[in-house]
Amino acid sequence: MFVKEQNSNDLIRVSLVDQLISPLESKVLGRRQAGEEEQDERLFDKSSLEFPSGEPFPQCWTDEQYQVR
Repeated sequence: MFVKEQNSNDLIRVSLVDQLISPLESKVLGRRQAGEEEQDERLFDKSSLEFPSGEPFPQCWTDEQYQVR
């Protein structure tokens, strides 16, 4: 799945979608899609990512207490 980094507007290919949709995870493993060669995998802060359209992630992906509020 591809997401966008807010600061650079680079696309990030998320390696483990389970990390992305889990509200208990604050970082996701992915590869930056910039340049001609595939970049190395690294951790990205979920708070700095969004959908490629610019929409934020749903609260159930980012806030472990979303059902309590």
